[in-house]
Amino acid sequence: MKHETDKAETLHKPVMVIEAVSLIEPERCARIIDATLGLGGHTEAFLEASSDVSVIGIDQDKNAIELAEKRLARFGDRIRIVHSNFSEIKDVAKSLGLSGGADGIIADLGVSSLQLDSEERGFSFRFDAPLDMRMDPDSGGETAAELLQRLTEKEIADIIYLYGEERHSRRIARWIVEKRQAGEPIVTTGELAALVRRAAGRGGRERVDPATKTFQALRIAVNNELEILKEFVTDAISILSPGGTLVIITFHSLEDRIVKRAMQKASGRCFCPPKFPKCVCGMTDEVKVLTRKPLIPKESEQSENPRARSAKLRACQKKNQ
Repeated sequence: MKHETDKAETLHKPVMVIEAVSLIEPERCARIIDATLGLGGHTEAFLEASSDVSVIGIDQDKNAIELAEKRLARFGDRIRIVHSNFSEIKDVAKSLGLSGGADGIIADLGVSSLQLDSEERGFSFRFDAPLDMRMDPDSGGETAAELLQRLTEKEIADIIYLYGEERHSRRIARWIVEKRQAGEPIVTTGELAALVRRAAGRGGRERVDPATKTFQALRIAVNNELEILKEFVTDAISILSPGGTLVIITFHSLEDRIVKRAMQKASGRCFCPPKFPKCVCGMTDEVKVLTRKPLIPKESEQSENPRARSAKLRACQKKNQ
């Protein structure tokens, strides 16, 4: 198991750790919630930054939790790990008696290297594996293969276009349904990747595999990531203590848009049409936005960790009311 832990730590490079630590300031915190613990990279940085801080780590991936527990064991009872989805952050806080609120909350929405590099989980087209893509395989939810078996051609095309921004979405969806109707449903990552590559084609100098966008879109749909994110921002802000900071790192333009809008609404910006007699958009005045524009990884980090290239960090701070 030690080999697995060492391998996981080598593969997993948490994104924008310096920026997250600088914004949350563990030295002034008593309690931090890492809502997407993963392999514990951000949490480790917080615990190392101050001996007075404790962290609650939440993750829905049991494999990641097992490795994170070993990585963070040296911090003893300063770390508590809960197997749950980050959308349940309010329930987790309540169950652990976090009555005074959290002084800092972080959510890193990227898929971990452990998941991407797993040959069984179906996140990556580098391995021919069952087309699963569930963050929590024990959740009982639909796999990506089951989703493609159930949805209509239009619904598949809409998912690939909206979540993957894939311009060949209609052709890809049509071919998927044609295979299904011929009694050859797509059930493995290899089958899906091969179909998408034929449907989307590959430019001569294109560095990104044509299957990337479709795989990303299906992962978002399978795990209901965008809908969950909308509620998470509101719930996280509600359990921040006065002066507490929320940091969210996204890897997709739609995720970043959701986070930006949610933080703006929580800072008092109204999105209702100008002629509306009163606000109905749900605007509140709870936080101060700390990042007018999202922070992005430094060039050195992007070169060392290619998976950081699409990362964007936004943060807000709970007002003292």
